Amino acid sequence: MRVFKQIFFTGGGSGGHVVPALTLIDAIKKSSDINIYYVGGKRSVERELVRAQGLKYYAIQTGKLRRYFSIENMIDFFRFIIGIVQSLVILFKYKKRETLIFSTGGFVGLPLVIAAGILGFPVFIHEQTSRVGLANKIASYFAEKVFISFLESKKFFPEHKIIFSGYPLKDACFTPKDKGFIFENIKLAEIEKPILLITGGGNGSKLLNDFVTVQINSLTSKYFVIHQVGQKFIEEMKSLEINNYHPVAFADQIIEIMKHADLIISRAGAGTVMELMALQKTSVFVPLKIAQKNEQYHNAMEASKLVGSAVVKEDDLNKMSIDEMFDLVKKTEIDFHKTNIKNGTDIILKNILG
Repeated sequence: MRVFKQIFFTGGGSGGHVVPALTLIDAIKKSSDINIYYVGGKRSVERELVRAQGLKYYAIQTGKLRRYFSIENMIDFFRFIIGIVQSLVILFKYKKRETLIFSTGGFVGLPLVIAAGILGFPVFIHEQTSRVGLANKIASYFAEKVFISFLESKKFFPEHKIIFSGYPLKDACFTPKDKGFIFENIKLAEIEKPILLITGGGNGSKLLNDFVTVQINSLTSKYFVIHQVGQKFIEEMKSLEINNYHPVAFADQIIEIMKHADLIISRAGAGTVMELMALQKTSVFVPLKIAQKNEQYHNAMEASKLVGSAVVKEDDLNKMSIDEMFDLVKKTEIDFHKTNIKNGTDIILKNILG
C-alpha cells in the first residue's frame, strides 16, 4: 500500500473547482500529517482562497481552454506550455511513489496534471458536475482514479478508472440544525415568518437580484428573505431598505442558513445542488443558461429526479410568482435514503489515506 508524504492539489478558474478541494484539504489535515501544497494560476480565484487557509501556493502560468476560434487561444497555448514546464520544475525534486497529484478540474489544473503524467506521478481527479468539462476529459487520460459526483458522469470517462464517490461535502451537511444559530445578529429560530433563502452563489446572480427587486413587496409580505447577492451587487440591493429583507454579499455559513430555510431558490452549481440534496431540502433551481454544456441544468434535473426539486429556466423566471414556482416542487414523500447521495469526502479520503 502506498503512503503519500505530500499531496499537490490543483484546480480552479472558478470557485466551483476550488471549494471541493478546500473541503478535502481540511479533512486531510484533520486526519493525517501529510504535507499539502496547491498549484494554481497567478490571478485565478483559487489563489486568495487557498492562501486564506495558510497553504503553500505555487503560482504558474495557465491558459483557458476554448472550444471556439479566438486569437487568445494562441497566446494561452504558450502560457499553457510554460505552465507545464513550471509544473515539471515544481515536481522534479519529489519522489513519485510518495507524491499524489489531485485535481478538481478547470483549465488551471491541466498543466500540473500533464506534468505529473510525463514524470509518472499518480494522479487522481474529481468531477463535480453531471456533465464533464474539457479540462477533466483531458486530465482523465493521465489519471489513475476518476471520482464522480453523479452517476450520470460515468459515460464520459474510462470505466476502469471510475469511482462513484459523490461530492466532497462539509461535515455541516450531516449535523443537526443549530437552533441557537445567529446570523448577523439575527437568531433564525426565532423568526416568525417562513424563511426564504435566495442565493446566486458566491458571486451573486443579477437575474435573481432583478427578480427580487421586482417582487420584493410580495416576497416580504409572506417571508423573511435572506438573499446572497454577491459583493458587486450588495450596495444596490441594500438600497431596497425594506422590513423582512436581509441582503448579504456572501454568507460563509450558508449551510446552516439552508438548514433553517423553509424555502430556497438558487442557481444550480454542483456544490449547491449536492449540499441541498444532502440536507434533504427540496428547492427551486434556476440554472445558469450559459454554463458550459448547460451543466447547471443537468445538475438541477438530477435533483429534480432524485429529491423532487423544481427547475425553472432563466427565460421563465420573471413570468412566475413565487407561489407558482414552489407549486412545481414535487409534493410526493421522498425517501432520501434511496437517493444514493454520498459524501465524497469520506470515500476520497479512504482512497488517499488507505
